[in-house]
Amino acid sequence: MPIPDYQTLMLPLLKIAGDGKIHTKRDAVTELAVQFGLTESERKELLPSGKQEIFDNRVGWARTYIKHALLIEYVQRGQFRITDRGKQILAEKPERIDNAFLRRFPEFIEFQRRSRTATSEESEAAVLAVETDTPDDLMATGYLNRRRQIEEDALERVKHCSPEFFERLVVKLISAMGYGGTLADAGKAIGKSGDGGVDGVIKEDRLGLEQIYIQAKRWDDASVGRPEIQKFVGALLGKRARKGIFLTTSTFTKDAREYASSLETKVILIDGTELAAFMFDFDVGISAESTYVVKRVDNDFFEDDAASQ
Repeated sequence: MPIPDYQTLMLPLLKIAGDGKIHTKRDAVTELAVQFGLTESERKELLPSGKQEIFDNRVGWARTYIKHALLIEYVQRGQFRITDRGKQILAEKPERIDNAFLRRFPEFIEFQRRSRTATSEESEAAVLAVETDTPDDLMATGYLNRRRQIEEDALERVKHCSPEFFERLVVKLISAMGYGGTLADAGKAIGKSGDGGVDGVIKEDRLGLEQIYIQAKRWDDASVGRPEIQKFVGALLGKRARKGIFLTTSTFTKDAREYASSLETKVILIDGTELAAFMFDFDVGISAESTYVVKRVDNDFFEDDAASQ
């Protein structure tokens, strides 16, 4: 099932605390994952930052929000328990607790007011968005949308560049990924168009212990099919090569991918979408415009004080 949003987690989280005992966030995450029938892969699905599991993050935000409504209180790091107000709410047997529900409490309204620093028009949009998304979700969504737009723009530019420029781009990209020895070495090796179905050859490492052969197709819309891959594989066999990379600005047919995956010779297929993603990840043709540092409270810093008491 899809990972529940943080508001869906509010009531189940409060019910866990309903026994009046002190609970840890870790135990709550585990219990909620079982309640919602999440698989191990769903539990391990990460935010775009790659630093935290999505489900853990959403449980954390659910806990934060009901805490600011004074339904639970923090005991110490990572521990919480229900408050008298929280017990009263559970006694009402609500079907759901969400942001709209929590706005009956002035403390929660004040918390939301402090959280908004945008203009009135932007705040209205933020209120609508926050109904289903945590702040981390909003940042992640904004980042992914921006990334997708940049990658689409970059790929469109690549499709309209000259074949020579495309060859140079491939050189820089593969070198940026750590292959080809030095950029000069890779540059000398690439650009041998028509050489038996191979466009170029690069070193796998600086010592040149193994060679990787390249085929690059700057196509617009037509998909690369199995016959093109077979030609490339034949060229590799003719050179007694064991590894090859086939890049295209378009796509590969399902038959082409299935054929490539069945080969003993290692042939990596990189389509236009993957090419643009690699360009983004390795800053080839794409540069940083702004950097935002996302911070958090350093719990270890305050742990020193707790330990001294």
